[in-house]
Amino acid sequence: MASMNEGSFPIDIGSRLELMVDDYLAARLGGGARRSLNRPVPGEIALHLDAPWEGNASGGFTVFEDGGRYRMYYRGQNFEYSSGKLSSPRGKCICYAESADGIHWERPELGLVAFEGSKKNNIVMDGEEILNGMFSPFRDGNPTCAADARYKAFVLMERGGARGLWAYGSPDGFAWSALSEGPVITKGLLDTQNLGFWDEARGEYRAYHRNEFRRERTGEEPYGSLEVGEGGGGLRGSRYGRDIFTATSSDFVNWTDSVFVNYNAGRPSELYTNQIRPYYRAPHLFLGFPTRYVERAWSESLEELPELAHRRMRAEISERYGAALTDGMFMSSRDGYNFNLWPESFIRPGLRPRDNWTYGDNFQNWGIVTTPSAISGAPDELSLYVREGYWRDEASSLRRYTIRVDGFASVQAPLSGGELVTKPVTFAGNRLRVNFSASAAGSVKVEILRDQMDTPVAGFGLDDCVELLGDDLERVVRWSGGPDVGSLQGVPVRLRFVLQDADLYSFQFVEL
Repeated sequence: MASMNEGSFPIDIGSRLELMVDDYLAARLGGGARRSLNRPVPGEIALHLDAPWEGNASGGFTVFEDGGRYRMYYRGQNFEYSSGKLSSPRGKCICYAESADGIHWERPELGLVAFEGSKKNNIVMDGEEILNGMFSPFRDGNPTCAADARYKAFVLMERGGARGLWAYGSPDGFAWSALSEGPVITKGLLDTQNLGFWDEARGEYRAYHRNEFRRERTGEEPYGSLEVGEGGGGLRGSRYGRDIFTATSSDFVNWTDSVFVNYNAGRPSELYTNQIRPYYRAPHLFLGFPTRYVERAWSESLEELPELAHRRMRAEISERYGAALTDGMFMSSRDGYNFNLWPESFIRPGLRPRDNWTYGDNFQNWGIVTTPSAISGAPDELSLYVREGYWRDEASSLRRYTIRVDGFASVQAPLSGGELVTKPVTFAGNRLRVNFSASAAGSVKVEILRDQMDTPVAGFGLDDCVELLGDDLERVVRWSGGPDVGSLQGVPVRLRFVLQDADLYSFQFVEL
């Protein structure tokens, strides 16, 4: 049986939903059990960004559900190439779309900002003063939030020689005004999506934005000492790499000093956007969907990738524009600073003839939403949105991807079997519910063990458990004496999950 950190004291999980996205609760994995990253399934194009004020450089997508309505904000911009130079003659703007179900999207005529003499468009703000043209609002869940700032966002600007993030607020998500007289965050490059949100579980605002670190190779170590980049214009040669900064605030205006986040396996490959937010079903967990940037030298292998002519055109401006690749990643954290980053990609470019294998493709949106399943009667699923076709023709696209609820990662076992034994925990509730999937020949059983001993609690042994068959988001576990585990509330125990050709995604003790 593979050993993990056993833990010295029981972890109080109360009635929290616990996902299998890290090994925080895992003491041992046995048999063929392993932790597995699960990838979302690509679906339809949610938006084809072909309006004159949008184009092939549209990006910075933010999506959230707001009172039964799904809202989307993004940058509209188009790149044009001529004589070895890249330009954006139509400028950039902040656009808005909305949906009743997160699947079918509309671009309403807002009548707010004129484009080429007409206000018949979905433009929320003129983006020329916003240096990166990105705007990522959120609905503020702070119970003391002022009504005229129910929606908040950062705006990257340079005014009066001061460069940084201004705090903005809005009563309705359309009319925006500054909440600060100057920048509230200045440390970092700040040149991609600058994210802020209310952290309900901890009662504070959190910010995540991009900076770069200085790297010096020291033997076999990939990076040596760090030197923080202060502003500037992006990657400065091979000595610098992309990474993520974070800060906290009590009022969205006064922020702590920005610091780098940490990772489970040391500093990873370079990360661009971070897309971090608390998971709505388990707000004590932060989930992030960063973009990995992989800079390669030009090679024969690179020339075998799709769209060679387009790649060569990009390389005429800068080799990295043609040689670098980007894909989507997944990570999680329990404190907002230390992240479990999966080394494998969450969004692969895929078996595609075009639109997904160059720098700028596969950027994930910020925000996860619940959407109806395409299968009649099936439970809702989670949707996220991924950009493709960056810098192609006159338009890029946003494709919807889906994954089961809580399904980002799982403990998985083959038909020959495997098991997960947790660290000692205490819980609140009288029922145990699990989110699992098994094959026709597979199953899941749960045993409750006494703390520090592999001895089953009487009546809750493996032989007492009624095996779980099928595929369910919230199956209540039963033993021969029934499902009631209320007598064990507050008692340190371990959970032993025994799986055969099955996946365990999450579990939770509840009061029913």
